[in-house]
Amino acid sequence: MDVPRFEEYPERSLHLTAVQQFQRAADLVDLPGHYRAMLSQPMNEIIVNFPVRMDDGSWEIFRGYRIQHNNLLGPFKGGIRFHQDVDLDEVKALAQWMTFKCSLVGLPFGGAKGGVTITPDLYSDDELQRVVRRFTHSLGTNIGVDHDIPAPDVGTNSRTMDWLMDTYANVSGPGGVQAVKGVVTGKSLSTGGSAGREAATGQGVLYALRHWCGEADERLEGLTIGVQGFGNVGSHFARLAAREGCSIRIVGDHTATVVNDEGLDVEALVSWVAEHGGVDGFPSADQVSTEELFAHELDVFVPAALENQLTEDRARALRSRLVIEAANGPTTLEAERLLADRGVEIIPDILANAGGVVVSYFEWLQNKMSASWSAFEVDEKLRTILWAAHDREVETRRRHGCSRREAAYVVALERLAEVYDRRGIFP
Repeated sequence: MDVPRFEEYPERSLHLTAVQQFQRAADLVDLPGHYRAMLSQPMNEIIVNFPVRMDDGSWEIFRGYRIQHNNLLGPFKGGIRFHQDVDLDEVKALAQWMTFKCSLVGLPFGGAKGGVTITPDLYSDDELQRVVRRFTHSLGTNIGVDHDIPAPDVGTNSRTMDWLMDTYANVSGPGGVQAVKGVVTGKSLSTGGSAGREAATGQGVLYALRHWCGEADERLEGLTIGVQGFGNVGSHFARLAAREGCSIRIVGDHTATVVNDEGLDVEALVSWVAEHGGVDGFPSADQVSTEELFAHELDVFVPAALENQLTEDRARALRSRLVIEAANGPTTLEAERLLADRGVEIIPDILANAGGVVVSYFEWLQNKMSASWSAFEVDEKLRTILWAAHDREVETRRRHGCSRREAAYVVALERLAEVYDRRGIFP
């Protein structure tokens, strides 16, 4: 059984990048061809087109996706993205990365991802609520507490998940309203969410940096850091890192890039963004070009925006010792090869940003048990799981003499292959 041919993919396919990433690790462990083929494509591709009434009484048709990549280890799990660039190729890649991410950190989940092609800023809150509810209704039984569990992603948040859960509960019958709270994670605390979930991905990125400091005999305090993307992940990481004594020197988002070589006041920047919608105009910094974000001299660069941001040209200009991929797929294959030649280390996305899905797992468990854990309990459990995953990645890297990304994929693939070997393939 062969993996898909490259000519089957569009130019600069994100899904092709995802396939090529795990194929390198598959070569290291001689993964059988039929397992490679199964992991190269999703099990299910669900595409729905649904009408939504606008505030002015007109109607628009939206396209939504739910890609279910693999459920060998447990229910499908992955976020729902609202963004104008959402398409089938992107969501397939994101779903595949989720499979390997869950396997790497040892969760009983498979991988999925969803999205709606929409520019959220162009719609009112009432219109967005109707989009969420119609999308949820269109997905129907393709999601479920023990089948496929969505979560927030780019352009969505706890409010989105509250609407999704409520819609699902209301079409599940009166006996199931309470039992279906775990159909989504990332909900608000009052509707069954978990303490620590909002900051979990950023907290996981900080743990990745802490672990690297231990490996490299570096002090966390005093490290200079640049962050691309100042949404949920980037802002929480920056706040946490600044509290630990790191100097956040430069931050860029979709509105501008701001720099202060004495260190940005991160709390003030968070407040500014909340009020103004972006970093543009932040008074306690200088404004520079987007390309300066990559070329600024730093210890650590953290891409926390969208995929394919760290291109070959930007990798050539990069002046950082370490890249921590807080976003999914931020580094192109060409850029990664160039950075490897330059000796720049990359902590890969499937490890660096796994904190979100780990705490989503905690939320799912709490909903199933009708329990509530404290923020301290959540953080301790999160640290234990992520630290163990980093330890496995380091040991595997030494054993195979490979890159961090390849080592992370080897850990994930070895777990998947063992389960395939033990369970067999039906029929």
